[in-house]
Amino acid sequence: MAGSRTGHALSRRAERVALPLAGLATALLLVVMLYYPVGTVLAEAVAGDGLSLAPLADVLSDPFYVGALAGAVADPAGVPAGVLRWAAGSAAALGSALVAVPAAALAPDATVLGALARLWATLVGVAPPFGLFGFTVWQALLSTVASLALGLPGAYALARFEFPGRRALESLTAVPFVLPSIMVAVGFVAAFGASGPLNDLLRAVGLPTVELLFSLEIIVLAHAFYNAPLVTRIVAAAWENVDARAVETARSLGASRRRAFRDVVVPQLLPAAATGALLTFIFTFMSFPIVLALGGLEFATVEVWLYDRVRQLELTEAAALAVLETLVSLGLTYAYLRYEDAVSRGDRVSSPLAREPLFGLDAKRLALGAYGLVVLVVFALPIASMLVASVAGPNGPTVQYYEFLIQRGETATAAQVNPAVAVRNSLLFGVGTLLVAVPMGIVLALASVSGGDARFLPRGLVPDALAGAGRRFVGVAAMLPFAVSGVVVGLGLLQGLVFGVEVFGARVALGGPLAIVAAHATGAYPFVVRNVAPLLGGLDRRLVESARALGATRARALVDIEVPLVMPGVAAGAAFAFAISIGEFDSTVILAEGSDAYTMPVAVERFLGRQTLGRATAMGSVLLAVTAGAFVVIDRVGGRYRE
Repeated sequence: MAGSRTGHALSRRAERVALPLAGLATALLLVVMLYYPVGTVLAEAVAGDGLSLAPLADVLSDPFYVGALAGAVADPAGVPAGVLRWAAGSAAALGSALVAVPAAALAPDATVLGALARLWATLVGVAPPFGLFGFTVWQALLSTVASLALGLPGAYALARFEFPGRRALESLTAVPFVLPSIMVAVGFVAAFGASGPLNDLLRAVGLPTVELLFSLEIIVLAHAFYNAPLVTRIVAAAWENVDARAVETARSLGASRRRAFRDVVVPQLLPAAATGALLTFIFTFMSFPIVLALGGLEFATVEVWLYDRVRQLELTEAAALAVLETLVSLGLTYAYLRYEDAVSRGDRVSSPLAREPLFGLDAKRLALGAYGLVVLVVFALPIASMLVASVAGPNGPTVQYYEFLIQRGETATAAQVNPAVAVRNSLLFGVGTLLVAVPMGIVLALASVSGGDARFLPRGLVPDALAGAGRRFVGVAAMLPFAVSGVVVGLGLLQGLVFGVEVFGARVALGGPLAIVAAHATGAYPFVVRNVAPLLGGLDRRLVESARALGATRARALVDIEVPLVMPGVAAGAAFAFAISIGEFDSTVILAEGSDAYTMPVAVERFLGRQTLGRATAMGSVLLAVTAGAFVVIDRVGGRYRE
């Protein structure tokens, strides 16, 4: 009996220290994998020979980076006079263009459309240029508008109509999250290139072809491919949560259908649309592989130019760019988190709007049919074109590109890209990412839900207000990788863990593969947190308390009750983590430089840059198969716990 009591006491003591130790280990991993590497890069912008803001000032006063704002930094006193000169010049140019419109309507040799085109060109011309940062904001803004235009009709179709496959289509809106960006870029090259199906169709009907590659239009379209499903998913969820009783009340008070939609439904959808727009802007502001592959340096954004500076070993300039980019993205991410916290406090309604049958013949259904054709062109055509291009040779169908991958796997030299090595590395790094990111994500999800009073510190030790602040801090920390450039993380890991750091007089260095796993886990653990935390927050605490009242230890209650209930979220988070690791490109392309630690996305980029499109599309098809297979396997394993 005494032995049993001693064992029970030891078990309880182990429980008290287990979760705090797990939290401490997670915090140390975050410091090693994220905060220290990123901190070393950012510190380089202000700590050269001594503490100095000169690198930041150099960037902010360079017209190449900030355009017209450079004058404001170099000569703040001259801003009013400069603004007046710009306003006077712009007013004169606009006045001249406006006068030309009615004159063109009367002139026999001119057209109103031509005058309107000149007016538009004048409007664009008078806008002051804002350099690299201005272009990055501009393309992100255009991408956000395009994503909203493409995503909102989809939300309408999913939320308001019933049709076979609706749930499957709803699930497919999550697919772009796990599609490797560089593979999508290859798909867009195959679909919209000079020999792609779009230009083939235009030639077949006698229309002039279009050159979309290395243009702003193709970058915006590719960004819409990724982010329109995100808008659809968020807005459709909000639309399904609209209370039908509020709409019926408005109609019973005499409001027309349009008035009820405008006054009751639209105000409830605007927060969701704003959330989707803000997230899209953040993602496209920091977009890297899409812009690199489809725009190159001609349409470089801050992220692409930062990568170029790293390759040119202009590390101080790169660090200054990283600081400014991180400040912008952190501000946007914080705004998103505050906004999400404010709009997520509503309760789910019990009487959603009834869905209509999709099939029929009227104006809105015809419009949805046209929208479906656009969706096929934007979403299905690039992937289908990549698959077709991988088996299409100059003289007809062929498997020569896949044979090339196999032969290269057997005969590649150390200087050549070996597809077999790329596949092996991707799978190994994916498993390593699972082993690191899933435990980290679960611990952070526990911390973000329970704060400091229930699990990590003795009950009552931390006041409720501080516990709430702790939960918010952990929530923001969990989202930090979304606000930090993958290129910056890769550079920081390269300078820190790979080159080595001094720890208590000893030099500690990790190999490139471990650094790549660390980079992948850094990008993946937020997805585990986002999948697990809502389930933990929704658990009925009475179940745990009942188990404890019946004699179960805290660990037993955790294992027998909480873990099975949140396992679907853990499985979903693991599937996302693995898929994200397989497709990660931003940090891997830096950490794998000059070594054999390259992955499939890096191999695709190297084949795309140096060889024919067929080899890149074949490697992209292999990447698609591995990503989809891994995602399905992990999701099916997790599905056992949903039953």
